[in-house]
Amino acid sequence: MDAPTVAAQPATAPAQAARPGNDAPTTAVADDIAEVEPVEEDADAEPADEEAPVGRRAAWGRWLYKSSAMIISGAVHMVALIVLSLLVIEPPGSLQMPEVIAQVVEEPELQDDLKVELENQLTHVQEVTSQMVSSSMELGAVGASGPQGLISAPTVDKGLLEQVVNSEVNIEGVFVDVPSTKRLIVEAPDGQIGDARAVVGSYQEALDRLTQEILWMLDKGPVLVVWLFDQSESMKDDQKEIRDRIEHVYTELGLMSKTNSGALETSVCSYGNDPNFRVHTRAPTSARTEIMAAIDDVPLDQSGEEYMCSAVLKALQIHRPYAQRARRQLAVIIVTDESGNRNDNDANMERAIQELKNSRSRLYVLGREAVFGYPYARIRWQHPQSKRIHWLPIDRGPETAFVEQLQIDGYHRRWDAHPAGFGPYEATRMARETGGIFFLLPSLETNLVRGEKIKYEMQAAYYPDLRSRPEVKADIDRSPLRTTLEKVIYDLNPYKEKMAELRVDGFSTDYEPLARQIQQELAKVPTLLQYLSKAELAVSKLADERKQESSPRWQANYDLLHAQTIAYQARVHEYGAYMEQFLKDLQAYVRNPTDPKNKFKPPPKTKGSLIHDDWHVRGRTQTITGDKIKPYVERSTAMFKQVMQDHPGTPWAARADAEIRRGFGVELYPEYEPPLPNTKLTPPPKY
Repeated sequence: MDAPTVAAQPATAPAQAARPGNDAPTTAVADDIAEVEPVEEDADAEPADEEAPVGRRAAWGRWLYKSSAMIISGAVHMVALIVLSLLVIEPPGSLQMPEVIAQVVEEPELQDDLKVELENQLTHVQEVTSQMVSSSMELGAVGASGPQGLISAPTVDKGLLEQVVNSEVNIEGVFVDVPSTKRLIVEAPDGQIGDARAVVGSYQEALDRLTQEILWMLDKGPVLVVWLFDQSESMKDDQKEIRDRIEHVYTELGLMSKTNSGALETSVCSYGNDPNFRVHTRAPTSARTEIMAAIDDVPLDQSGEEYMCSAVLKALQIHRPYAQRARRQLAVIIVTDESGNRNDNDANMERAIQELKNSRSRLYVLGREAVFGYPYARIRWQHPQSKRIHWLPIDRGPETAFVEQLQIDGYHRRWDAHPAGFGPYEATRMARETGGIFFLLPSLETNLVRGEKIKYEMQAAYYPDLRSRPEVKADIDRSPLRTTLEKVIYDLNPYKEKMAELRVDGFSTDYEPLARQIQQELAKVPTLLQYLSKAELAVSKLADERKQESSPRWQANYDLLHAQTIAYQARVHEYGAYMEQFLKDLQAYVRNPTDPKNKFKPPPKTKGSLIHDDWHVRGRTQTITGDKIKPYVERSTAMFKQVMQDHPGTPWAARADAEIRRGFGVELYPEYEPPLPNTKLTPPPKY
């Protein structure tokens, strides 16, 4: 039997014999093998030579089929290489570098524009930071009430803003072009202390910054602003000015889209005596006309009492539930020129602070400077019937928790309005503790007695200690120096019944009563001199403690008070000597009015339409005691100059300068007033 015939195969696909036991070739070689059929031994089998051409053609077709992927891939890569070879790659030197440089050059202009906006705002940020640091618990100390509280006293009880003439489009453009408040400066975080001393030159400047504060709050969500106006007589002119300027503020706020949807609502309240608290808006409103009408409705309280802390508590009690339901932030703004009722402040200040914190409310105050180390100032008031001038006392200080300065000027209780550089302690503390601001209006009030417009440049260490009274008192009690100064101040308290206080006005024009009055005052001179001498001795023993005192504020307190106890002895000696000589001359005149040797010369009974009403004491540089007071004058003058040198730019330096300029001598001079009418006079108001 002939062997089977195998078709020819390409060299690239060698045949693989079947493995023993397999019925067919393996899959790996099945496609490469030509058709192999066993030739049976029958007569019909075709010769192998006839199949050879057909097998070769089939093998070639299979090779082309199997190689098609490789051929296509090679063609694609060839085309790609040809295309890439035709691309022109530009060398780095031909890049458009000038265009890139031009874009970079424009950038500084944008930075300069932004820098202007930042500088305008950074002024405020620096001031805020300064106050926050200066009022910290580690710095300074303050005073206003003694161990028994504040020094007690008898119960006592500008214009119109020009509207900016700008088109509405221009004003809106300003707000649109200015970057948002968040981009300019960052608002103080919630819970941080506020600004205890934002010095502003006018109500307009204060309200401009207050507008910014409200806008910051509006950035977070809806706001309810509660205005609290002081109802006292002394605030009527201020209320009119503020009312017109507030209208301008709300006009500006109304231009902001965020306020158009009622995001800002306002309530207007006022306070005087405790029962006179009033709410002048029926409900919180966004209507400017209602707000202005409510301010016009603030009444005049005749009691002369301002229950400021109680008013804050009542305002919160009324408005806090509404603010919480409406999910509104709450801001309280006090407008006052006084420090408030002493008893109310002592009882309710800390409670008011806690309630403000609990309601997450900020307190802002538009107020005046406190009198340096003294609770009271005096406001000029002319009687409408008699045309006479009255100086009415108002609560205006001090700037500290307890008084730290002498309450006398050498003869009697102080009448000056020497500025402290800070607002009254209570309002300042409430604003600072709640993250608000006390806007200090240092502009000189024309009706304020002996006021001076002074801009201090105090360092933080001289700022008052705005901690709570118990904390401040604890520090005083731990220091022998501070304790002694406190005792001297309260021993020389002119409001104490047993304290010797020399008369300086109201001396009679009738000679016999005048002589008796002078004799009464001469009897007080030894007592007051003894007080001052003991005070000087006690303070002088603290020289070593003064060297160890770490607080510049208390160092200044010591230096000024020590000099004053010496200077005031010279003035009291001079007062006694002058009054004694005046009495002798007066008595000689009464005995023999026609004696040409008389030194006393009766003043004219009238000057024009005025009449001689009484005698007043005033200071002068000329003295009559000579060598008797010379050591006191020289020592105290040198010490006052040292205060000015050691504590420049502070109220202590300004006060020392005033003491030197004041002189050490005294004299009596006739006071002339309009004649009293024959009708019953209405009593002066209580401020």
